[in-house]
Amino acid sequence: MSIIWLGALLVLGGVLFMATQPIWRGRLSGRRSRSTTAGVNTLEPRKPGAGFGLETNWPGIAMVAVGGILLLAGAAL
Repeated sequence: MSIIWLGALLVLGGVLFMATQPIWRGRLSGRRSRSTTAGVNTLEPRKPGAGFGLETNWPGIAMVAVGGILLLAGAAL
């Protein structure tokens, strides 16, 4: 029974980790000054992407995968 709780916690933790990644990333250059317009004199992209990247989300994916395996193993017992 405890293996099911551990699996559920890992799945929940992985989902929360992946949900908070776009919030933690933030903007590259901080606040924009009034003198610059969007995309001028900066290396920052015009439209910041909030896409799903494996580079930043791999710990969350691993937690969800291990949690899913533990949930399946707990259900089989």
